[in-house]
Amino acid sequence: MIQPLAYVHPQAKIDDSVVIDPFVTIHRDVEIGAGTHIMSGAVVFPGSRIGKNCKVFPGASIGAIPQDLKYNGEETLAIIGDNTIIRENVTINKGTVALGRTEVGSNCLLMAYSHVAHDCIVGNNCILANTVQLAGHVVIADFVIVGGMSAVYQFVHIGQHVMIAGGCMVRKDVPPYTKAGRQPISYEGVNSVGLRRRGFSAEKINEIQDIYRTLYLRGNNTQKALAIIENEKPASPERDEILQFIRESEGGIMRGYSSKRL
Repeated sequence: MIQPLAYVHPQAKIDDSVVIDPFVTIHRDVEIGAGTHIMSGAVVFPGSRIGKNCKVFPGASIGAIPQDLKYNGEETLAIIGDNTIIRENVTINKGTVALGRTEVGSNCLLMAYSHVAHDCIVGNNCILANTVQLAGHVVIADFVIVGGMSAVYQFVHIGQHVMIAGGCMVRKDVPPYTKAGRQPISYEGVNSVGLRRRGFSAEKINEIQDIYRTLYLRGNNTQKALAIIENEKPASPERDEILQFIRESEGGIMRGYSSKRL
């Protein structure tokens, strides 16, 4: 159902079950899946692809051109998965030639005033709390929660099942299964509550905790810790994922917690 006071470009591909409220603007080269609701004042720009059963709240902006001076008008995409909620005044910019797309997965919640910059990839089942700001080229894996008023620097990677406290400046990569907080961003333990909620056994959580004790709490530098983990810890998908994430980190991972004042 499209309200008569909405503007929908005739070339936009809108499923018949989509609800578009008054004063919405839908530009050309837009696709919106079944059951989605676009609320008053939202703007959906060219190159946007919105999945099924999403909710886009008033004032949201999807697919606007990047805030990147290198952008030169190339045709790129902003992709939203299914069942994702985009709250008031969220901004999601389209990609640049570097990646060609910005992508937010399925079953995500982007709270009010959060920003997803060009060429970001946000996985499934993620929550960005109010006013979270993602710079360009950020990669966030599945089941990540970023606390309100946090900012993530460009090119930072965040592993799956991570919990980041509110108000953080995330300048370094955050390995999977961890909690992060303080300033500068530091290890605060394993995200055991989140892992239990998602069906991880106590034995598996203990295994992950032991890996991170070796990395962060036993006085090893990163290379020595990686060697110990690989040679002495039983092989498992989680162990191998942690090793791969750290070895592939180009900007370095967050540091261990220190009680010393800076």
